[in-house]
Amino acid sequence: MPDQLTGTPALDAVNAALATVQDPEINRPLPELGMVKDVQIEADGTVRVEVYLTVAGCPMRQTITDRVTEAVSGVPGVTAVQVGLDVMSDEQRAELRRTVRGDAADPVIPFSQPGSLTRVYAVASGKGGVGKSSVTVNLAAALAKRGLSVGVVDADIYGHSVPRMLGVEDKPTQVDNMIMPPQAFGVKVISIGMFTPGNTPVVWRGPMLHRALQQFLADVWWGDLDVLLLDLPPGTGDVAISIAQLLPNAEILVVTTPQLAAAEVAERAGAIATQTHQQVVGVIENMSWLELPDGSRMEVFGSGGGQTVSDALTRTLGARVPLLGQIPLDTRVREAGDAGAPVVLAEPGSPAAQAMSAVAEGLAVRQRGLSGMSLGLTPVRH
Repeated sequence: MPDQLTGTPALDAVNAALATVQDPEINRPLPELGMVKDVQIEADGTVRVEVYLTVAGCPMRQTITDRVTEAVSGVPGVTAVQVGLDVMSDEQRAELRRTVRGDAADPVIPFSQPGSLTRVYAVASGKGGVGKSSVTVNLAAALAKRGLSVGVVDADIYGHSVPRMLGVEDKPTQVDNMIMPPQAFGVKVISIGMFTPGNTPVVWRGPMLHRALQQFLADVWWGDLDVLLLDLPPGTGDVAISIAQLLPNAEILVVTTPQLAAAEVAERAGAIATQTHQQVVGVIENMSWLELPDGSRMEVFGSGGGQTVSDALTRTLGARVPLLGQIPLDTRVREAGDAGAPVVLAEPGSPAAQAMSAVAEGLAVRQRGLSGMSLGLTPVRH
């Protein structure tokens, strides 16, 4: 409340307002992170707040400024808000990292820990060109639209395309040894394409791929995610094996087209679960048909591929692997992806968007099982 004598806002009220301002990357209050440097209150009601940025080129500087201004402006007696920006020292960044991640010497992969409640979906395909990345980014956007906290790892190191499809142009921010991923449409994203200049190709062998994925999962600050999606490269090579080692609890989503030749290859991508002991959530059939102006359907790539993969994996794995959805061929999916806006957001009424949103809805309501989780039980001897 304003000071009874001077009419100026109370410092406690200003600090309480600042405690409601969250860092847009870490999603924790600025004072808790040590990011509020100083607060000065003038007699005329002007409040000057100095804020520490984690790095000089912080891409969230304007967002932080706007959030501080809005929060402090609501305090009774405040007539104006001035926000000054400074940069943390190396010691302050190290303390911030300890505040966020604890004192662990080596970063761990939070999603592989027994108590993790994040559902991890590895989106796989047997061959390229089936629209796996388009499905991944649209599922992510649809899940985020439902209010879930979502992250995407572009694990297709050689053929990375997720940043373009989500319209992400910002670079990750490094704080001490912690990487802050950029966001788009409420989805946190990391990709090797954010670390390479221009369209430079990545020429790496297996061990380097494994290390990059490990950094994406352990060094990136993902926060408390509900869902993590991994866009895998086609096939059953190094990356698929690394994901199985780094995230043994990851569940596999298989993407195929109706074409039987594609279905046969997709079956192999799902059957890797027999060796990695992962669960296959289901099959998504993409480019199922083209809707013509007269309302009829043209099956450009044939029919039945998705159900064929579903039936084959059910037999191979000994557990039901459902066909989660059939997504029609739609030029708007390609147009939206090129424009950096997922079709589920840009054209939500289109048949393809509705089909992908329906798949996302099914994934969103799945409950986490007890597999891999500690129940806290102690055996008792009788």
